[in-house]
Order: sequence, then structure tokens, then C-alpha cells
Amino acid sequence: MIQHAWNLTPQEAVQLQKKLAEKVRVEPLDVENVRLVAGCDISFSAHASAEAPVFAGIVVLERPQLTLKERVGVRTVASFPYIPGLLSFRESPPLLEAWARLSTHPDVLIADGQGLAHPRRFGIACHLGLLLNMPSIGVAKSLLVGHHEAVPNDVGAWQPVVDRGEVVGAALRLKQNVAPIYVSVGHRVDLMSAIRLVLQCRGLTRLPEPTRQAHLYVNALRRGEIPLD
Repeated sequence: MIQHAWNLTPQEAVQLQKKLAEKVRVEPLDVENVRLVAGCDISFSAHASAEAPVFAGIVVLERPQLTLKERVGVRTVASFPYIPGLLSFRESPPLLEAWARLSTHPDVLIADGQGLAHPRRFGIACHLGLLLNMPSIGVAKSLLVGHHEAVPNDVGAWQPVVDRGEVVGAALRLKQNVAPIYVSVGHRVDLMSAIRLVLQCRGLTRLPEPTRQAHLYVNALRRGEIPLD
């Protein structure tokens, strides 16, 4: 399992991303045997200073019905500054703190963010997948790098996201008449497996249920609507 220090300068974080990107494994995932899927997200205070509270949460759903198996959250502080392209250094420590509280053992993690669809091919889904040594997928609401052709207005339709001549992800439609989402490999999964699993985790919105429920959970924690256990 990969471990590293977190008290890094932005320049050191960039160099670490380049080094760790070489360790990402792209390989098929046996999607049909995936039972527990975790979604993770984080919610910052509206006045996000260095000492502002951060709420990180993990929601675990059981397939195929996508029923809630477990959810855990923490209130903590993010020590790394907000720097585009280095968000995993800001968000991963709180998410790992929440992950340590899980009593279940998810088969796959879906992160609210990028995987290989990142300037250095090392978004938060890659970072968490390596640190946890588990299959991980990035699902983002917007493009960070690359381009794609128009996605047909059919559920399940997708187009490859291409950056510098390389396919780094997929623009995937989970709901008609709304914008697609952006799926990319995190670790120990390939793009087709990632697309297939995300499709099987769709609900009624444009987002897969694991990350949608994680998003709702952490925002409810931040607003004080749900107490931390």
C-alpha cells in the first residue's frame, strides 16, 4: 500500500503526482461480482479559510438494489490550500479519516472528481485508489482536460474524452436532456469496466447514486441536519 507525507509544498505535490501516476494500474474489473460500492464527497464551509471546518463522508451502497449499507462522516480541517490540479492533496486526508471509520469493506470506490482525466494523469480517484489499494473510479461533473464529441441523448451513450491524443475518460449520459458526466479510471479498473459499473449505479439524476448520496450526506452534515455519529 502506498503511503506518503502530506506536509508538502505545491511544487513537491506536483512532483509526487508525476511519480505516483506511474503506479496506477489500468486493468479489467469483474463488475458482476462487485457487491458494495462506496461513494465519497467533501463539503467545505462557505467561508473556507485555513481553519474552516470540512465535512468528509463515505456512503456504501449494496448492489443491485443500491440500498444503503453504511455511511460515515467526519468533521475536520483541510491543511492543504485550494490549488486547481492538486485538489486531492486537500481532500484526500479528510476522506481517508472518514474511510478509517468504515466497518464494511467496499469492493469499489467512486470519487467525486477526476481519475486519469487530469493534466498529470493523477486525479483524486487515482490518489485514493493507490492509497487504499482498491479499484477506484473518478466521476466528475465537468471536464478538467481534453475534449469529446457530442454525446447522443440516450441513457448509456458516451463519447471518449481525448487529451493530447490519449483517451483519458468518457463523457457518459446517465439521464436524458441533461449534461453528461465524466468518467475516468482511478486505479485497478479499465475505462469500459468503469463505464459499465457507473451505468449500473445510476439513479434518477445525472449522477451515479453512490456519489449523489455522498454529496447529500456531507452537505446535510455541514448544515447540522444530521448529527455525526
